[in-house]
Amino acid sequence: MLAPEVPMSHSLAGEPPVAGRHAVPLTDLPYSAAEWDLLSSLPSWTVVVTVIQAPVREVAAGLAGLDAVAAGRSSDSDLVRAVVATIYARHDGASSAPGGPLADTTELLAVARAAARLLERRADPADSAAYRQWVQSVAARVCRAGSSQGGPVARSDRQFLDRLGDALGLG
Repeated sequence: MLAPEVPMSHSLAGEPPVAGRHAVPLTDLPYSAAEWDLLSSLPSWTVVVTVIQAPVREVAAGLAGLDAVAAGRSSDSDLVRAVVATIYARHDGASSAPGGPLADTTELLAVARAAARLLERRADPADSAAYRQWVQSVAARVCRAGSSQGGPVARSDRQFLDRLGDALGLG
């Protein structure tokens, strides 16, 4: 069952609403419950897998990922804003997708490919592009925050970002 419409007027972080922006009623979106769960879980999974894929990650990288997810609230894309509303509406922050959280990069890339295929079939092209670029930006912000003293992104992170971009159909 899809979650009810979540207004964008309140955030868990206590930030003010974005003027003139409201979540699309989730019941109006053309996705099944499983498809919506995939789309709304991928950004969080991206944060988690990106943070744990390199042992030198610190809390700052995880916080940067959460901030990047929250930045989707101000997206021009109805889809991205609705996904963020769903993420914020989850009471326990846990994914309800079958199999629970993802374990590694390989699984994340497979989910990203599935999301890209789903969006290609069902989403408005502008929403599809905005969502895929947003998920990529979430990973990029985590990688940048995890680089030592704000230096360049590590080669392994750059390779990961390239693989994620390819999986999302951005490459």
